[in-house]
Amino acid sequence: MAHDQDARTEPPTPRRRREARAGGQVPKSQDLAAAVLLMGGLAMLRLLGPGIWTRMVAICKRALAAEGFGDRSELIPLAIASAVETFRMVIPFMGILALLAAVVQYMQVGFLWTLKPLTPDLKKLNPITGLGRIFSARSMVMMLMNLGKLVLVVAAAYLVAKGVAARILYSLSLDQAAIPVVAGQVVFRVGMALGLVLLVLALLDYAYQRYRHEKDLKMTKEEVKDEMRSMEGDPVVKRRRREVQLQIAFQRLRQDVPQADVVVTNPTHVAVALRYDAETMAAPKVVAKGADYVALRIRQIAAASGVPILERPPLARSLFEAVEVGREVPERFYRAIAEVLAYVYELTGRRLGPEPVPVG
Repeated sequence: MAHDQDARTEPPTPRRRREARAGGQVPKSQDLAAAVLLMGGLAMLRLLGPGIWTRMVAICKRALAAEGFGDRSELIPLAIASAVETFRMVIPFMGILALLAAVVQYMQVGFLWTLKPLTPDLKKLNPITGLGRIFSARSMVMMLMNLGKLVLVVAAAYLVAKGVAARILYSLSLDQAAIPVVAGQVVFRVGMALGLVLLVLALLDYAYQRYRHEKDLKMTKEEVKDEMRSMEGDPVVKRRRREVQLQIAFQRLRQDVPQADVVVTNPTHVAVALRYDAETMAAPKVVAKGADYVALRIRQIAAASGVPILERPPLARSLFEAVEVGREVPERFYRAIAEVLAYVYELTGRRLGPEPVPVG
């Protein structure tokens, strides 16, 4: 396992990150949400608590002052009214907490919806594998971190409680109406102190989780090569595919080039084969073209088939760039091609047909 980790020296590719994210493998700290919810809940209680307390006292007084508890017709409406009012008090509080939890999760992982972590995995039922995970180095580190968190939280709670101990003892001498106020202040102070400690620890834990996540996603050089091959295609397969495509192209050249009247060249970089039949064509047509090695093959086939080859660099380059194979040449090339065909027909003894004119 250690050797495998040492071999993972390459940063994760975008595809590796996408796959990990789709599987729910994202860096996050559960303690961060707990700390924010604790501090947010205490802050809302500080703001909304007095109003909620007053309304709860009113509900209790109304319920205790009611008469005829034996009469079901009066008890049920009272219970329903108390429940509705309690729900109205609680729902804003719970809604804000839910919003805080959602914001914290979104800030950590963004929008992510996946059920893959919930998919049953039979490998996790293997007791040997389970023991290996329990006693692994990572588990021991997490256990030490959790123990450290517990010690720090207990120490913070002790120091804060020690600071307000005198106030707690002083509250015993107050009347009953003042005791809840003092208790709320003490709870708020202790809770905020603990929340602040948890928030700092959660931020450190989140940084550690990001570090572990990046380390877990690292790849070996061979994994990076395999992924590139899978994305771009196996070089052997690609080379074989190109060979097949060239074979098909050369087979077509062997069929089309011998039917050409002339091949114009650059002289070596580009070759374009032209054919013109005055009785069936409105204009000369490009039956084959190519550059570099393909141009060489066109010249070889033309020479073997007795097709004249003329060096006309400007015309060859222009035809190669402007006309696709199987298409008739544009009108702007008529005069230059007519001169080439006239020269070829004079050499071969063929009769030159009428100069091509545009149709329509």
